[in-house]
Amino acid sequence: MKKIFNNLFVRFCAFATLMFLLSQCGSKKSEESSTEVLSDATSQTVQLEIEKPQLTFGFIKLTDMAPLAIAKELGYFEDEGLFVTIEAQSNWKNVLDRVIDGQLDGSHMLAGQPIAAGAGFGRQAKLVTPFSMDLNGNGITVSNEVWSKMEPNVPKDENGKPIHPIKADALAPVIDEYKKDGNAFKMGMVFPVSTHNYEIRYWLAAAGVNPGFYTAENIQGQVDADVLLSVTPPPQMPATLEAGTIYGYCVGEPWNQQAVFKGIGVPVTTNYDIWKNNPEKVFVMTKDFVEKYPNTAVAVTKALIRAGKWLDTPGNRPEAVGILSMPEYVGADSVVIANSMTGTFEFEKGDKRSMPDFNVFFRYHATYPYYSDGTWFLTQMRRWGQIPESKPAEWYSETIKEIYRPDVWEKAAQLLLEEGYLTEEEIPKTDGYKPATADFIDGITYDGKDPIGYINSFEIGNKD
Repeated sequence: MKKIFNNLFVRFCAFATLMFLLSQCGSKKSEESSTEVLSDATSQTVQLEIEKPQLTFGFIKLTDMAPLAIAKELGYFEDEGLFVTIEAQSNWKNVLDRVIDGQLDGSHMLAGQPIAAGAGFGRQAKLVTPFSMDLNGNGITVSNEVWSKMEPNVPKDENGKPIHPIKADALAPVIDEYKKDGNAFKMGMVFPVSTHNYEIRYWLAAAGVNPGFYTAENIQGQVDADVLLSVTPPPQMPATLEAGTIYGYCVGEPWNQQAVFKGIGVPVTTNYDIWKNNPEKVFVMTKDFVEKYPNTAVAVTKALIRAGKWLDTPGNRPEAVGILSMPEYVGADSVVIANSMTGTFEFEKGDKRSMPDFNVFFRYHATYPYYSDGTWFLTQMRRWGQIPESKPAEWYSETIKEIYRPDVWEKAAQLLLEEGYLTEEEIPKTDGYKPATADFIDGITYDGKDPIGYINSFEIGNKD
């Protein structure tokens, strides 16, 4: 009881602080009533026959773990007859290993992790993704020293502020300067198959900067590299940057905003600008778990969909920030979390810009596990050599359909529709593939049904 009271008190204080913060930014609280969220007292959930009610899920301390925290704190898991424990994990490898070994029943995971596990890179296992946790949410930050050298190359507006998106063209001369002085240009990303790795590689390569290739002999992915990319766990990014071990990094929030808050670095772009409304994290279980406990898998997905919808309901983000700031979840300062979670993003101190789609948890059908989203990661694995040999187009579709499971999502969504939690418009009518898009920083068109053509469209990268 004491813990519950303390948690509620922390949430109330954070909520009050953030409501004041938002009022200064002109937040429109009148939108709050536009979407009704059913409370526990009015729950209409029809429980399935749950095969395994006691569950333990993992996460890394990033704001995009929010659907797990919300599903637990708002009672959505309990509505489904699930009793869930959520445990923070030390790093992404630990997350993967513990799910595969059965120590965790499921976890917040990098989108590339279940894909790599089924495609032949790293530890192999049969993992499935029935739920996409969010869109966007990452940024690329450089040290103050690098920014001071990079800024003169960045176009400015009439007020002297940098024009976004900032391309890596502005960084390329700085990298050359470091190389001429005999210094390798070092940057961090969170895991070899992370979205962050592929996004920073995409950003660099679009400016003609080679981020390096993976080979059997060089598993660090640094063959022919102009920039040496290495793994750093997300919460350690700011400290590693401040120590000078790396000169920049790609990571999720709140660790870009933390660099601004501490005055040690400047975010130069977000992954929204690299690939508009890109998929970020996913929720993952083993294939065996889903087959052994099918109703449980659907029930978990139902709770997470509801959480995603609640997070994107106008007016709910301040409370979400309060929850995420609790030590058992992200544990960062609520003001730092609010910088991105409440529709803004701060690049330099005082240069805070509106970015309503920086974190998307439900809009644009964000929770649906699209085959085309997963296929994009496969193309990047092939582009950079993590998939060492050429594959036919059929291999891409067959591989991703074993991993991404929209059928589980659709079962959960249909039940939520019947219970009144979703509307028809919130369930996409799709064959699993999004339309082709050129919403990338380099303007190259991606069609998930033509992976080979996409791979061959890049100047830097393997060709098939």
